[in-house]
Amino acid sequence: MTKVTFYGHACFNIESNGTSLLFDPFFNDNPLSPCKAEEVKADYILLSHWHMDHLGDTLKIAKSQDAMVISTFEIATTCESRGIRAHPMHLGGKHNFDFGYVRITPAFHGSGIPGGHACGFIVKFYDHVIYFSGDTCLFSDLKLLGQLEDIDLAILPIGDNFTMGIPDAVMATEMVSPRAVIPMHYNTFPVIECNPEDFKEQVEKRTEAQCVILAPGETHQLSIE
Repeated sequence: MTKVTFYGHACFNIESNGTSLLFDPFFNDNPLSPCKAEEVKADYILLSHWHMDHLGDTLKIAKSQDAMVISTFEIATTCESRGIRAHPMHLGGKHNFDFGYVRITPAFHGSGIPGGHACGFIVKFYDHVIYFSGDTCLFSDLKLLGQLEDIDLAILPIGDNFTMGIPDAVMATEMVSPRAVIPMHYNTFPVIECNPEDFKEQVEKRTEAQCVILAPGETHQLSIE
């Protein structure tokens, strides 16, 4: 059983077989988060970029739980310089872990760190393949990701201004062709306010994907087909 829990903004926990992956763990300064960083479990932290609304509590959680940070080379080595376990990767790279594998994907966005690049992740997590796009605009190579991997769940930003808005995120869903999609990166701050129901309506009209809208703190269970 794979459980996906949303904590607001772009912060997710994915858990199965006693292993917990945290994506962009923005808790303590996140106005939507239903809990604090001290309350979550993490074996691995997948960090898409170094902007504070994504870096969040990465360093605190990694140190207190000896969690491994998986990210681009610049971010991972910066974490290592601060005494944190990390595995450096980069765009297009793929590596096996005890839960499956991680593929680092492009994300067109600022890295927040000198010389770096924002990224997304395709994760083979036991029985499921999950695509977490990170903060990104729409770009045509998303179609290649859908051809490379049979994606069970895509997690995509919809809030506009800093990332894709709803129309572009719907097109991204078409290109990635996941079985299900969860929207993220919206309604945290006034500048990214939007209605996720609009995204759901368009996705389910134009694609075969199920759109799952999660309130902060809610969990979605991935089915095995």
